[in-house]
Amino acid sequence: MKRNQIILLGGLSLLCLLLLPWVGPERLSLRGLLAWGGDWTADQIIFFQLRLPRVLLGLLAGGALAMSGATLQVLFRNPLAEPWTLGVAGGASLGAFIARLCPICWWAWGPFHSGQLLALLGAAGALLLVGAVARRAGGAGTPALLLAGITLSVVCGGAIMMISGFVSPWKLAEFQRWLLGGLDAASWGDVAALLLLVVPGGAILLALARHYNPLALGEDMAAGQGVDVAAVRRWTAIGAGVAAAGVAAVAGPIGFIGLLAPHAVRRLVGPDMRRVVPASFLLGGSLLAACDALGRWAAAPLEMPVGALTAVLGGPVFLWLLARR
Repeated sequence: MKRNQIILLGGLSLLCLLLLPWVGPERLSLRGLLAWGGDWTADQIIFFQLRLPRVLLGLLAGGALAMSGATLQVLFRNPLAEPWTLGVAGGASLGAFIARLCPICWWAWGPFHSGQLLALLGAAGALLLVGAVARRAGGAGTPALLLAGITLSVVCGGAIMMISGFVSPWKLAEFQRWLLGGLDAASWGDVAALLLLVVPGGAILLALARHYNPLALGEDMAAGQGVDVAAVRRWTAIGAGVAAAGVAAVAGPIGFIGLLAPHAVRRLVGPDMRRVVPASFLLGGSLLAACDALGRWAAAPLEMPVGALTAVLGGPVFLWLLARR
């Protein structure tokens, strides 16, 4: 029965991939989409170059955030944990802010442009610093990881606020728009860049899924069942951090998906983490892609940032889930 629900979630993701590229202010026709000739039609450009990569990016980003959130909630034994708990969002935000202050740093490496690279470097630096501080403070213990991540996020936010006083208003407005998170500038290059990070990060979390069930009972209980708790903790932080860093670099710090989707999934498939981890990827991706489609349809011809929309819609839904526990 639980396996059937995972199959249904997979079908939902496939349905999003097939239907959501048709949603938008510009109406598309099937005739224009299938009219193959010498040049691309306007419908083909909108569908294949603008909307399809945007939907794919939403499925990947939402899936990565939800999968990371599900594993970190078990690791920290805290239902409020999410991918940004490790300080990844703070580091990525600081890196992206620096990229916007230095126009001479406009270069690219593979599918990444300089803004994404500096955001990725900031996220990676934050993850390494959190791990080093936690190891120094308490042997990389779970409470030390949590406190170090929260503290680093506050420090990065404070640094951004201090520098903001010396930044021109239009650069500051551009950065504030990035902080809301969005998929509106999605391209096939962004999809490739995110795949390079989500695939290894997600593979690590899937490989560790069988160890999360004993870990949910407590670290001492897991160790008594032969689980290498320190290794699971370390690799979970790496896998979740890599996946979340990719999302932050490509789409910005989108909130609530990594917090909301795992709780919804546990109500659907139960607490077994071998099912929760892949199901969270499927549901999280569908939720983010659907929210993005709603944002570009509801306010057409304008668009609502998907990060703001997930916060506005996700907050009440999360409170409702908590009330039904």
